[in-house]
Amino acid sequence: MIGFAETMGNDPLEYKYVAYIDEAGDPGVKKVKPIDKPGSSEWLMVSAVVMAAHREAEVDGWGADLLTAMDSRQMREVHFAKLSPYRKLLACKHVARLPVRCFVVASNKQNMKGWRNPFAEKIPSDNWFYCWMTRLLLERVTHWVEQRSLREYGSVQKVKLVFSERGGLSYEQLNAYYQWLRYKGENQKLALGNIVYETIDMRLLEVHNHSGHEGLKLPDIVASAFFKAADIHDTRGCDPQFALALRNRMARWPDTTSGQFAGYGVKLMPSLGRLVTRTDPQQLTVFRDYGYPRQWWRDGGPQAVFSAAE
Repeated sequence: MIGFAETMGNDPLEYKYVAYIDEAGDPGVKKVKPIDKPGSSEWLMVSAVVMAAHREAEVDGWGADLLTAMDSRQMREVHFAKLSPYRKLLACKHVARLPVRCFVVASNKQNMKGWRNPFAEKIPSDNWFYCWMTRLLLERVTHWVEQRSLREYGSVQKVKLVFSERGGLSYEQLNAYYQWLRYKGENQKLALGNIVYETIDMRLLEVHNHSGHEGLKLPDIVASAFFKAADIHDTRGCDPQFALALRNRMARWPDTTSGQFAGYGVKLMPSLGRLVTRTDPQQLTVFRDYGYPRQWWRDGGPQAVFSAAE
């Protein structure tokens, strides 16, 4: 089974993968905790959960299974931040059993406070930092889709991108941002990485309210688990157990049980070395557990052949 999206006046557009995208924290950089009190969250986590298109019809059932596991007749929506620690762990263990791959880009925004990016500000977007974070996420997601589809289908296939409608971002602006980046091609002033544009089509971009959409519960769980692992200001202290419970489904490079997470499935910004003097040691525990300071881009890049996975 494959997926098809309706297009205006054209034949349905085929896709073989779906990526649900959500975030935890907020993208504000004018005032940032702990430098500013009050200020926006110290961390922004942007996450994607990717699956084969034929699994799309199963997502509602996964949500129902999670509510059953939590044994709550009153709970209709799963909002990770509002769950008890016991239920947070149940939610992460639930995701870890699903046939998906998870990605997270984690930015400690202290170094971003008040920072301007003249290049990014040329993009017609009111929220360039969130766009930039999503771009880094899609570098990894589209690379995974490219390599996986080459192995499974012998050619590069499309992925449908499903965003959570949060943070006041205009997704028309997000679309314009990606189109600009593609137009710029290799002249993007980026040291590393690039989106595999063959895997995406902006006609396969959807935006939904998080409430009531079971697919978007998945990246909310992943992003929030990592936020809880690293945050000490908004969630009453770090607790990495939830993010570590996702280990079986965090993406590795290459896609094998012995591949590394750091820089691929788990991307930290800025570098671990730069954060050592700016953060409490407990905030970095989860990233060390996922393999830092070594990371994917630095240790060989994306040229390896991916092996089979379930």
